[in-house]
Amino acid sequence: MEFLSMISGATGSLFLTLIAFLVVLTVVVFVHEFGHFWVGRLCGVGVTAFSVGFGRELIGWTDKKGTRWKISAIPLGGYVKFVGDLNAASVPDQGQLDQMPVEQRAISFPHQNVAKRAAIVAAGPIANFILAIAIFAGFNYFNGRAVLEPRIEAVQPGSAAEKAGFQPKDLILTVDGRTIQTFADMQLIVSSSAGEPLAFTVERNGETVALTATPNFVERTSPFGKQRIGLLGVEASRDPSAIKRLTYSPWGALKAAVVETWNLVERTLNFIRRLVMGVESADQLSGPIGIARASGTAFDIGGVYSLVSLIGFMSVSIGLINLFPIPLLDGGHLLFYAIEAVRGRPLSEKAQEIGFRIGFALVAMLMLFATWNDLVHLGTSFMSPGS
Repeated sequence: MEFLSMISGATGSLFLTLIAFLVVLTVVVFVHEFGHFWVGRLCGVGVTAFSVGFGRELIGWTDKKGTRWKISAIPLGGYVKFVGDLNAASVPDQGQLDQMPVEQRAISFPHQNVAKRAAIVAAGPIANFILAIAIFAGFNYFNGRAVLEPRIEAVQPGSAAEKAGFQPKDLILTVDGRTIQTFADMQLIVSSSAGEPLAFTVERNGETVALTATPNFVERTSPFGKQRIGLLGVEASRDPSAIKRLTYSPWGALKAAVVETWNLVERTLNFIRRLVMGVESADQLSGPIGIARASGTAFDIGGVYSLVSLIGFMSVSIGLINLFPIPLLDGGHLLFYAIEAVRGRPLSEKAQEIGFRIGFALVAMLMLFATWNDLVHLGTSFMSPGS
């Protein structure tokens, strides 16, 4: 009976994780593709298909303008296919374009000017950023934020903070020239700066003191698996007066949401920079399995609230990744359009084809590597004591 109960619990947990994952991915993908679709329609481009997922169509309908809306069998992405596109990656169908009637060319994506094509392509990532800002602004406005002032309660022996000369009751004012308003602001910078010296300004007994500290590398378990982060070695003040409740006007909530979204972008770019420099480990990259685990964990911990927060986080990530200048991604298309704008004519069909092949190989390798990391993290979690 105990064994059956364990199997039943595992099955139920797996089902909830799968549902949470599909909710997160579907919302993020739908918003991204709707950005392309909406701006495409505004620019007068015909849309032949709008799909959430890839592969065989499961459910679909055709609207009055001839767009086929569908949910497809493989729920790991989606696409908008415009008139003149050969496939879901918006590769031009040169054979079709050469034989296209004049009236169809007016609504064909490849026949639009560079500005319109760039606007349509950029609209997907922009829609993701708008979704994230809307989610964070809603949380800020309706719930406010409980924050800790950046005052130090204690300094851990042997830590980077002790070596740098931090003392209890120090109030952190700036880190590398950036104003610090909450303890979380400081943690955000420190966690992504392991091994890098940071310049701190603190207030101590009414005076301003300059300190330099290099956060230590530590390994922490997150919903995405084990991650290496920076640790300063200080504890936040436990004084109840250090806890402040921030409330926001609609405009204030929006501004705070924009800052929060930018912080996520900056942190991701900083991680990539450190990864290229060899400071960070590539085993921290996560793929679909990692996202699924994070979705299930978020729902288990905080229900719908945490799941919506994860949607905001993932929306920023998807929007940013799609802006990378890799052919096949939106950023790759924008790179081609920038070259076209400078040259006054597009790259040759052969050059674009080679670019898309290279882009496909890079994206495929990255997905395989990230999925392998997910499987390794998953196996480690099963093998670890108490799991």
